[in-house]
Amino acid sequence: MSFFANADDQGPTGHEQVVFCQDRQSGLRAVIGIYSTALGPALGGTRFFPYPDEQSAVEDVLNLSRAMAYKNALAGLDLGGGKAVIWGDPEQLKSEALLRAYGRFIESLGGRYYTACDVGTYVPDMDVIARETRYVTGRSVEHGGAGDSSILTAWGVFQGMRAASEHVWGTPSLSGRRVGVAGLGKVGKYLVGHLIEDGASVVATDVSEASLAWARSTYPQVDLVDDTDALITSDLDVYAPCALGGALNDDTVPRLRAKVVVGAANNQLAHPGVEKLLEERGILYAPDYLVNAGGVIQVADEIEGFNFERAKHRASKIYDTTKKILRLAESDGVPPAAAADRLAERRMAEVGRLRGILLPRHGF
Repeated sequence: MSFFANADDQGPTGHEQVVFCQDRQSGLRAVIGIYSTALGPALGGTRFFPYPDEQSAVEDVLNLSRAMAYKNALAGLDLGGGKAVIWGDPEQLKSEALLRAYGRFIESLGGRYYTACDVGTYVPDMDVIARETRYVTGRSVEHGGAGDSSILTAWGVFQGMRAASEHVWGTPSLSGRRVGVAGLGKVGKYLVGHLIEDGASVVATDVSEASLAWARSTYPQVDLVDDTDALITSDLDVYAPCALGGALNDDTVPRLRAKVVVGAANNQLAHPGVEKLLEERGILYAPDYLVNAGGVIQVADEIEGFNFERAKHRASKIYDTTKKILRLAESDGVPPAAAADRLAERRMAEVGRLRGILLPRHGF
């Protein structure tokens, strides 16, 4: 793999910085990707995952950090995009020493990158990392943080789903709609609650038996199916991928029966061109980095002193932004993913340009 060629193939600018971190004694092997700081310090979570090889870990951090730059731009945040991955099985490898070693590497970047929770990392982990660095969000309430960011992630996805529903069916209500949720993890659980409360009929699946047991006991009205293949071929109005990325690909899209796709998973499009395949099939896709921005809005609010109601109000605006992008896509004759990219790139260019205006520093 040509690393620089791969990093440069991630949008119009390419990555600013990619940092490889290792602490042999604790077993830490991490990669931090900073895609852009045009709008401010890069913000993005840390994923702790047992990648099959180093190349897979690097590719994931490159894709995820780029998506964070676009997500933060569309969310109206004065923050750039970054992401980190820790390579390994968190069940076997995670320890205080590893997390604190990782925190010291973050601190060494001097504020260019703020981290938060992602797959395999949780609020208590952020509290441990914060013992070594100032640049952590998503901390526990006891330590002055925002707590579980999946709460507003799910809220934002629900708002995006309402906007897509209004665009397709003329009403923002999901009442009477059949929604398929793939993944009942941190975000999927909250999303199911919003859907049930709104009157939707929910069918779901998950690879974890514990998550399925939770659904049976908490929401017995939810229909559970064996796997994602059974879900995507079900009679659905809306499909919500809420697990790992790549859910929309050359195999799944032709078999998908839903009219709308709105989900929490990052990087749902397996490769460029899938958005066109969705459009050809008449399936409306609300870009993942647009609708799942509620979590980053929540943890970003923590940087200025967390206020949940303020953060929820900001996350609710995902509804309006989604409507705007869907209208723009329709008027320009492009897929919503292309319209979202254009808006994000425009903001990064127009607002980021202002950093070229030199400001006097204290003491000049």
